[in-house]
Amino acid sequence: MKRYIWLISVVLFGTWAGLAAPERVTLLYMTAGDINMLALAQNVLGPMFAEKYPEVELRTVHTGPGDAGSQLILEKLRAEKLSGKATWDVDVAMVHQVFMSWAMAEGDLLLQYAQDLETWKYVTSPHAKYALGTLVEGYVMPMFHSQVAIAYNPKYVPNPPRSYEELVEWVKANPGKFGYNGIKGGMSGVAFVVGWVYWKSGKYEKYAITGPYDEAEVASWEPIFKELKEFNKYVTITAGNVGTLDALNRGEIWMGPVWVDMFYTFMLTGKMDPNIRLVLPAPGLPGQPMYFVIPKKARNIDWAKKFVEFVTSPEIQAKVIVEMYNWYPGIDGTYIKDYVSPEAYARLYRDITPEELREKGLSFALAKYHTAILEAYEKWTIGG
Repeated sequence: MKRYIWLISVVLFGTWAGLAAPERVTLLYMTAGDINMLALAQNVLGPMFAEKYPEVELRTVHTGPGDAGSQLILEKLRAEKLSGKATWDVDVAMVHQVFMSWAMAEGDLLLQYAQDLETWKYVTSPHAKYALGTLVEGYVMPMFHSQVAIAYNPKYVPNPPRSYEELVEWVKANPGKFGYNGIKGGMSGVAFVVGWVYWKSGKYEKYAITGPYDEAEVASWEPIFKELKEFNKYVTITAGNVGTLDALNRGEIWMGPVWVDMFYTFMLTGKMDPNIRLVLPAPGLPGQPMYFVIPKKARNIDWAKKFVEFVTSPEIQAKVIVEMYNWYPGIDGTYIKDYVSPEAYARLYRDITPEELREKGLSFALAKYHTAILEAYEKWTIGG
């Protein structure tokens, strides 16, 4: 009898143990970027991931905007590497393109994980292979893509220019009605200038993808920037990214380069004339993704992969990245159509299709070329 009771106790104990709450996991997530990246993790992605996986808590550390934010993440991972610890504190991070050139040069900081994910098959962007000329395939998953395009008012521009060449002719015929911020106060203007160099030189692949950096190339740019100086005689120089959007909304200019996500956010909040449209002129304009990376010795690698897989799934890309934040998705846009509202999909891809984005959504130049372009603009377009 006692043996029988003992056996029952063992069975019941095993059953109760099986019903016990799973062990809690804290996933440490570091993100660079503006403050909206912190809000996205804390208020949206963290709670959504916890709803699917109640045993996991996403703990977010925000490192700040721009290159400096990504630099702090690099320094943290470098310190982890030098510590010699078997596992590191950071499980997953969100970084800018420039981070990848630093991290890959450093070596042994990142895990090559992306091909392990179910969502890897949805990624077609060239930015998932190269980041500012650095081979990164397998080490990154794009979370979203920010793209610069030309916004125009169809009331005044019924047939917008479809190329840089057509734009030059249009600007001469409509002086003062195209506006951009030069290279000061916002990257939309910088993107326009970089696109101008790609167009005039015909060397996008060398300047943005393959390299190598060649100082002799820079000396050959003087005519390119002198032509841009002539172009600028017919344009309005605006006060930054927001300045271009405001000038468009007020009708002071009829066309100008803008960040697509900022453009649609302005439109959805009533700050932009809903009739204004977008065009991506040939040969294209730069944009930039932000990437998920996983440190090489992350403590919770499997959960980190699950988190990245979750955020890059068509459903989350549709509901969060597109509908809530007006970014282009990190995965190919054709895969989100069944998950996004028809209104949001039509809004984001009304003027620039996924196919057109793949063709004309270019990368910014390699770091040394990028610096040289800005210096050349100062020397020959402003000063020369």
